[in-house]
Amino acid sequence: METEKQSFLSTFWSSNRLTIKGLMVGFLILVMLIPAIFVGNLVSERKARQQEVINEVSSSWASAQTISGPYITIPYKERATTSDGKVVELRKWATFLPEQLKVNTILVPERRHRSIFTIMVYKSDVNFQGNFSGLSLNTIKLSKDDLLLDEAYLCMGLSDFRGIENGVTIQWNDTSYEMNSGLPEISYSKTNDDVVMPTADQGLSVPIKLSIADLDKHHSFSMKLKLKGSEQLYVVPLGKTTEVQMSSTWNKPAFDGGFLPDNYVVNESGFTANWKILHLNRPFPQEWKDRKFDINSSAFGVNLLQTGDTYSKTERSVKYSILFITLTFLLYFFVEILQGRNVHPLQYILVGIAIIIFYTLLLSISEYLGFNAGYLIASSATVLLITAYTKSIFEDWKIVTIFFGVLAALYGFIFVLIQLQDGALLFGSIGLFIILAIVMYYSRKVSWYGQRVVIAKQ
Repeated sequence: METEKQSFLSTFWSSNRLTIKGLMVGFLILVMLIPAIFVGNLVSERKARQQEVINEVSSSWASAQTISGPYITIPYKERATTSDGKVVELRKWATFLPEQLKVNTILVPERRHRSIFTIMVYKSDVNFQGNFSGLSLNTIKLSKDDLLLDEAYLCMGLSDFRGIENGVTIQWNDTSYEMNSGLPEISYSKTNDDVVMPTADQGLSVPIKLSIADLDKHHSFSMKLKLKGSEQLYVVPLGKTTEVQMSSTWNKPAFDGGFLPDNYVVNESGFTANWKILHLNRPFPQEWKDRKFDINSSAFGVNLLQTGDTYSKTERSVKYSILFITLTFLLYFFVEILQGRNVHPLQYILVGIAIIIFYTLLLSISEYLGFNAGYLIASSATVLLITAYTKSIFEDWKIVTIFFGVLAALYGFIFVLIQLQDGALLFGSIGLFIILAIVMYYSRKVSWYGQRVVIAKQ
C-alpha cells in the first residue's frame, strides 16, 4: 500500500512538475512584492521629509507668493427692515477693480541647501502700472449718496508678508501713499444665496481720499515691490485687461495656474513669458458689492522647478518592480526548464532581494548625486551581482551572457521609460508587447507535460 502511494506521488510529481514549479515561482513573485511595497513607503517618507525641509526654509525666508491688486474697496450704507418691522442701517462694502493692469516681474533664483536637500527660492522686482477709468456704480445699483468715500481703501493681496524687502509706496495720480500691512476689517452680511469667499487671505492697504467728483475721473497708479518667495510666483488678473511679463535666469520653469502664457521663450540663459488676460476670461466681475469672490482661483504664474525630481522618478521606478521581478524569475524558470537544471526556491528569493535592494540603492544614492547617476550606479551594481550569482548557479557562460544582456536591456528600457512624459504609455505598451512576444516564442519549446517539444522545420 505504501509502495502504491509512493508510486502515485512520483507519477504525479513527474507529470505535473512544471506546473507545480510554475505555481511556486508565481507565489514567490507575489511574496517579493511585499518588500517592494515597503520600499515604496520609504520613498514616500523621504519625499515627505523633503517637503518638511522646504517648509522649514520657507518659514524663515518666504513661502510661495500670490499677488492680487491693487483694487479699491469702499463702505456704503444700506437700509433694511428687520423681522419686527424696524428699519436699520447696515454697513457694507463695494469692491472695484482696475481697468488696465500691467505687471512686469524679474525673478532672481537662488538655491538654498539644508542637510542633503536643495530648496529653490527667489528674489523679485515687481512693477505695477495701471488705471481706474471711473468707478461704475450703475452696474451694481449703488447710489453715490450711500458711499462713505472718506473711508475708501486702496488694497493689494499678498500671501506672505515676510517676503517684502522694502517699504511699499504706491503712486496714486499725483500723490504717494505708504501702504500698511493688513486689509480693512470688512464685515459682510450673509444671505441664503451668498457664500462668503475671501478676495485675498491677507495683504496691504492704505486709506485714500475720494470725492463724489472722483468717481467719474480717470485714476492712474504705479508701484514697485521687492519680494522674496519660494518656488512659485503667481499673479491674479484683476484688470479688465491684465498684461503680465515675467523673466528670469532660471531655465527650467513650469507655467501653470489659471492661465498659460500667450508666448514664451525658454533657453539656456533663462526664460521670458507674457500673458494677456481679459475680464471675460475670469469667473468674477469687474465690481461687486456685499460679497466676496475667490479671486485666487484665477491666479497664474511660474513654478521654478528643480532639475530632476528625484523622488517622483524613484516612485515611478518602484512601480515597475513587478516587471523586474516577474521577468527575471521567468528567465530563470525557462533556463531551468530548457537546460534541465534545478534552481532552489531560496535562490529565487535571493535574486528577488537583490532586485529590491536596487531600489534602496537608487533612493539613497540619488539623494546625493541625482537620479540619473543614482540609477546608473544602482543598476550596474545590481546587474553585475545577479549575473555573478547566475554564473554560480548555471556554470555556463552562454547563459550568463544572455542573462547580462537581458537584465541590462531591461534596466535600460525602464530608465528610458521613466525619462519620458507624454510618450511613456505608448513606449511602455509597445515594449511590454515585444517582451511578451519573446516569452511566448520561447515557451513553444517547453512541453508543460514533461516532454520536450520537437518543432518541425518547414
